[in-house]
Amino acid sequence: MRFIRTTTDLQALCDEYRAAPYVTLDTEFMRERTYWPILCLVQIARPRLPGESPEAHEAQGAALIDPMVSEMDLAPLFGLMRDPGVLKVFHAARQDLEIFSLLGGLVPAPLMDTQVAAMVCGFGEQASYETLARDIAGAQVDKSLRGSDWAARPLSQRQLLYAISDVTHLRVIYEKLMARIDKADRMEWISEEMAALADPAQHRSDPEEAWRRIRLRNPSGPALSALRELARWREEEAQKRNLPRGRVLKDETLAELAQLKPRNAEELGRSRAFQRDNRSSETTQAVLKAVKTGLALPKAEWPVQEEAPKLDARASALAELLRVLLRARAADLDVAARLMAQSADVDRLALEEEPDVPALRGWRREVFGEEALRLKRGEIALTAGPQGIVVAELKDGARGRAEEG
Repeated sequence: MRFIRTTTDLQALCDEYRAAPYVTLDTEFMRERTYWPILCLVQIARPRLPGESPEAHEAQGAALIDPMVSEMDLAPLFGLMRDPGVLKVFHAARQDLEIFSLLGGLVPAPLMDTQVAAMVCGFGEQASYETLARDIAGAQVDKSLRGSDWAARPLSQRQLLYAISDVTHLRVIYEKLMARIDKADRMEWISEEMAALADPAQHRSDPEEAWRRIRLRNPSGPALSALRELARWREEEAQKRNLPRGRVLKDETLAELAQLKPRNAEELGRSRAFQRDNRSSETTQAVLKAVKTGLALPKAEWPVQEEAPKLDARASALAELLRVLLRARAADLDVAARLMAQSADVDRLALEEEPDVPALRGWRREVFGEEALRLKRGEIALTAGPQGIVVAELKDGARGRAEEG
């Protein structure tokens, strides 16, 4: 395998790989002790090029890039990631995309995520790379090395072989999944999913929105306002000090402080979580300042915590019926049900006439959402047959009796 350790070699590699229709990619990183991920290794592979011998492809068609070499400049790689003529193929891409967004200020495009593609092809929800390697590529992946210390140098031969296999088997997985998707005429589905995944806003860490990751049991306006300021301060502090959020203050501590709303050091001392962490005087002052800022905001500027819809008996029964329809359509189409509609979408469909949810947009509306609305309106019914759940059209008379009932 090729192990790229200089910017000159990286430039040559990227120039060569621009001739390929697609490249497969993966990254190995560490972030247990830092806020910002430490990129330790980049794996990249390409398909065989026209006129290239099998032996040359075996030697040149995959490479490892060492970003931890101090003189390494990843600019050539970022340039390849921006090239519109080369598709970038990942598996479970979100963390990889976050790294490229943080280090290169870009989201690789055009983009393909084989985990999403597998959901469209009937491999269930969040199919693992190991599963797809086994079921599609006929390969076994050594999962024992997943938690390796990728920052250590030198890397062992086993680590190198494991790392390169993450992108060599991915070539086979990608090509076979695309053949299935093309045969099923579902390329438009994948295009919609990839457009959403490639949205740069999906991969930014915005301190203003950090409070949304923390849930309060009794989310009053003042408590949420205090929580927003506390979470904003913690996010900025973690970024500045390059520490995991929990090393600054844990989520449960922020939630407790937001509910307590301390106005001085004495009141802050009543927080068991805060005292247990034995925080510094600087942290004490920063927490009090954040709470004070949050409580000083007018009511109109208080944030609102989104709550799961509360279903009464009728809406709960309708939601269950909609879930039966969802599972039936997913089985008919051999698509992961969760990709078609999230549970919260179904609950909102049961409560609202036509809510603004993904299930009622794009391809999801075509394969599930429109029928869900028709089921709510009493235009269709669900019956059981030898082949499972069947959707039946209701005639006007039967529809009227159903509505009266």
